[in-house]
Amino acid sequence: MGRSFEVRKVSMAKTAGQKTKVYSKYGKQIYVMAKNSGADPVNNSSLRALIEKAKRDQVPAHVIERALEKARGVGGEDYVPARYEGFGPGGCAVIIDCLTDNNMRTITDVKNCFSKTGSKFGAPGSVSHSFDHLAVFAFNGPSVDEVLEALLMADVDVTDVESQDDQILVFAPTTEYAKAKQAILEAYPETSLNVDEISFIPQTSTEIPADDVAMFEKFIGMLNDCDDVQEIYHNAIVPS
Repeated sequence: MGRSFEVRKVSMAKTAGQKTKVYSKYGKQIYVMAKNSGADPVNNSSLRALIEKAKRDQVPAHVIERALEKARGVGGEDYVPARYEGFGPGGCAVIIDCLTDNNMRTITDVKNCFSKTGSKFGAPGSVSHSFDHLAVFAFNGPSVDEVLEALLMADVDVTDVESQDDQILVFAPTTEYAKAKQAILEAYPETSLNVDEISFIPQTSTEIPADDVAMFEKFIGMLNDCDDVQEIYHNAIVPS
């Protein structure tokens, strides 16, 4: 449907900086999911998928196990999700997902990233309407038609199937995540999923003017430095 894999990769880029930031991000996500829905990956498919994703991003086993052990204990932090939206340098649309135990601290940190880069902090829903919230899978598979047929035979509600950069891309509603993943792995048991996540996919893209590139990079860098920021989605195309 006209989506470019490069646009998708940019929009889904988490732009994580230091390895410690990546480890911290996954540690917090695993802890929250395990605490809220069970710390046994065998019986918690969402937790199992998150752990698999963390391993693909080279998060060490001890970081994962520490988060699980923490979730099995009594007490601990009470993190809640928070989502912020707005317009970054060059007019690009931005969605920022956070996990926080102090909403005032988190919103202040995020607002500072906007104000210090000439960006515009928006109200809830100000840009999310221009993104599709979808389950996304990428893998080396046969043809688009064959994959689509396999998914339809499994009664999966598919949004789109594409072929980009020698990979098959499957987009499905978030409610179909588990069903779509199971159908892909059952149809192609030897397949390794290169992308396996729920993400915001931009409906359109915004090319950042050359004069705004440095400020855009500063903006993303500042967001990544915020401890509570987990995911950054945007529709920016940065000129090479």
